Amino acid sequence: MASDELDGEVKTFKSLGLCDQLVEAVAKLDWQNPTPIQVEAIPHALEGKDLIGLAQTGSGKTAAFALPILQALIDSPHAFFACVLAPTRELAIQISEQFEALGYEFGAKSAVLVGGVDMVQQTIMLAKRPHIIVATPGRLMDHVSNTKGFSLRTLKYLVLDEADRLLNEDFEKTLDDILKVIPRERRTYLFSATMTKKVKKLQRACLRNPVKDCYLVYILTEKCQCTTMVFTRTCDATLLLATMLRNLGIRATPISGHMSQSKRLGALNMFKAGECNVLICTDVASRGLDIPSVDMVINYDIPSNSKDYIHRVGRTARAGRSGVAISLVNQYELEWYIQIEKLIGKKLPEFPAQEVEVLQFLERVTEAKRLATSKLKEKGSKKRKGGGNEGEDDVDIGKYLGQKDVKSKKFTKR
Repeated sequence: MASDELDGEVKTFKSLGLCDQLVEAVAKLDWQNPTPIQVEAIPHALEGKDLIGLAQTGSGKTAAFALPILQALIDSPHAFFACVLAPTRELAIQISEQFEALGYEFGAKSAVLVGGVDMVQQTIMLAKRPHIIVATPGRLMDHVSNTKGFSLRTLKYLVLDEADRLLNEDFEKTLDDILKVIPRERRTYLFSATMTKKVKKLQRACLRNPVKDCYLVYILTEKCQCTTMVFTRTCDATLLLATMLRNLGIRATPISGHMSQSKRLGALNMFKAGECNVLICTDVASRGLDIPSVDMVINYDIPSNSKDYIHRVGRTARAGRSGVAISLVNQYELEWYIQIEKLIGKKLPEFPAQEVEVLQFLERVTEAKRLATSKLKEKGSKKRKGGGNEGEDDVDIGKYLGQKDVKSKKFTKR
């Protein structure tokens, strides 16, 4: 395996934070130094973060997710601890073999569930309650549906290897079914050879880490007297974020194209009158609206069109007043962020924020978002039962249950 050298220092498996048992395990396999994908992924995984890794076959990506999972398993061993999904039988078998080799010394057991093998034989393996399940999606759902006593309720880790292939038409519906029967509170790792549009879609559906929401609450709390416009990419997100922020005592109201004209005007008037000081909006509010005094603009989602950024931040510092614009940028929006800097012709300074201080909000934000999600689901259910019109206030919030933030968050200040 290739070594990775940063600032003249050759990384070791020990320096990545792995425990002695796993360091010894990789030494017995004659792995000298971690590969680049392992150097990048393992420390973040050990911190309990969700991951998306881009790596080609042969880059050491299996160990990049297997080692953090095995370290967590050593600390808290139980059956059906992790599930790895792969698009082919051959890949599933290879992954299982690597888990078994790395976990041999402390008795880690895996089971392979793939087509072309007798289900009764696989049922016998599941009855032995292995720690790791490695499966193709279809055969996994066969067992979830038909094997008595087998469930994934205790699952702590979900891995999708070669996610770009898993999200084609052959697997997409089955993946949706799997996501419905596994715990929401889990770590999710996606590994792909390329970051395709479908992988980005899967990222939004699977990754569950509310760090971005924590940063939003941190900024709003630090600047609690400011009148603030928070821009999101979709109408659905405005309602969810506004509800979450109100649960935290922040006076927020949404405005989007899903609302009737009268409700939009009502929200706008509340904001202008100071009855609420945070307006959660889409780009419908980035131009044309007469809002004379906005102290701060926050781009919760970076716009994909650079010119929309100009319109958004133009809502503050109007008519000679001062103002600030802050953008929350993760690694999947970096390309859009770079395009914005090219358009405005300057590099945006980083906004100072201490991660330790931000993460103090994690427990409160997680609970506030859970309550907001529950409330909106209940409201949507009542509307459908009552035959109400969908589309105005009823939203599809499923894809916002756990938003992106995987490795890091960069904040830019206008």
